[in-house]
Amino acid sequence: MFDTLSDRLASTFKNLRGKGRLSEADIDATAREIRIALLEADVALPVVRAFIKQVKERANGTEVSQALNPAQQVIKIVNEELVGILGGETRRLRFAKTPPTVIMLAGLQGAGKTTLAGKLGRWLKGQGHAPLLVACDLQRPNAVNQLSVVAERAGVAIYAPEPGNGVGDPVKVAKDSIEFAHGKQHDVVIVDTAGRLGIDQELMQQAADIRDAVSPDEVLFVVDAMIGQDAVNTAEAFRDGVGFDGVVLSKLDGDARGGAALSIAHVTGKQIMFASNGEKLDDFDAFHPDRMASRILGMGDMLSLIEKAEQTFSQAEAEKMAAKLQKGPKEFTLDDFLAQMEQVRKMGSISKLLGMLPGMGQMKDQINNLDEREVDRTAAIIKSMTPAERHEPTIINGSRRARIAKGSGVDVSAVKNLVERFFDARKMMSKMAQGGGMPGMPGMPGMGGGGAKKKKQVKQAKGKRKSGNPMKRKADEEAAAARREAAQSGNPLGLPQGSQEPQDFELPEEFKKFMG
Repeated sequence: MFDTLSDRLASTFKNLRGKGRLSEADIDATAREIRIALLEADVALPVVRAFIKQVKERANGTEVSQALNPAQQVIKIVNEELVGILGGETRRLRFAKTPPTVIMLAGLQGAGKTTLAGKLGRWLKGQGHAPLLVACDLQRPNAVNQLSVVAERAGVAIYAPEPGNGVGDPVKVAKDSIEFAHGKQHDVVIVDTAGRLGIDQELMQQAADIRDAVSPDEVLFVVDAMIGQDAVNTAEAFRDGVGFDGVVLSKLDGDARGGAALSIAHVTGKQIMFASNGEKLDDFDAFHPDRMASRILGMGDMLSLIEKAEQTFSQAEAEKMAAKLQKGPKEFTLDDFLAQMEQVRKMGSISKLLGMLPGMGQMKDQINNLDEREVDRTAAIIKSMTPAERHEPTIINGSRRARIAKGSGVDVSAVKNLVERFFDARKMMSKMAQGGGMPGMPGMPGMGGGGAKKKKQVKQAKGKRKSGNPMKRKADEEAAAARREAAQSGNPLGLPQGSQEPQDFELPEEFKKFMG
């Protein structure tokens, strides 16, 4: 969603790099480019004005003029101000002192409240809670059925006593759900309310009545991040009519301009708490302003990537794999390779994971064109092999490759390439597990690459080379034996025993003349 904004900001900052000192004209030009980028991204005008004012004031101050690298200092200022308009610090859910905690969802029709209720329920379940979804949207056709399907997929309970489709009292359903949650030991109640097509006074009153009936601990306003400036207007109207405590952004994976996301926290004074960035129930997480600002500026989001990895990968499995790799490269089989790939796949879209890495903004086109089905093809190839072939891929010859290719529906070259990639990966992982660091980076301490060459040189230098001349080799061997014997007898010069003071020793004639 923020690709266009990221590209514009990246090109703006590129013009600053390499300048040892920034003049007032440079700062004005940069501010103008940032203003255009924000307006093109559909950020609200009051937000743009406040943002540019702060950036210019700080950029013209001492923190830039006295900085060693003024360009980086400007980027730092923009990053900090971006975090500020996105809400500053991360806002956590407030839980009731005595369960259940009641969370009420509200927003326009089509904003994605029902799906988001399932995502929030699944997220809370992962945090160790026992959530209950309550179907209070009795206006929209099949809204109750949709929530039932979403709850089943999310693996959470649902309270839906009324069929919906215009039948039933949503206020009574909301009120009764609290007693139901008490009886069934649910510590969180998520109330899904009816959406409205605009500022509908009747439905606005209904939302206010549900709020008064259940006294929610959190009222979350669900905003479609793709609808632009109207999201801000609706949020203001809902804040004044019913009130809400936090904002949830849905459809952040869209390709529309994301100015609403940058504007809503600043305009309403309510922080964004959660963000939904995909259709799957796992595509949902707490909103971190600092991480979002980092992504917009193309600096990646390593913390979110690490958190995803920690949630997906088992510590016991990781230790088991490390121990296996330390024994030697041959211990790592294609079955292990497949298990590792499936674990990565559980983390979500490969392109999204790559997008979290710093500097990947420059490879945006390659990442967007990445074929996600390549992992499935690789899995099909491995599963078409026999257990013996997976354990020892070196036995795979031409006829076996043809059989595997036919069984997995790929070309023979694809099987060959997979086996070669597996050997490379096994070699690299084994080297890393044994403390060799990343291969292919010579000259860097702890990064490997140069280690293999050093070992080879030591091996070649080990021992003295023997002469090809038999006479000379015999003389060398006798001299070496004499040195060993002298060393054992304590003779420091390596001379034969008793020859330290030879009787027949005479100085040469030249030395006699010199000595007088």
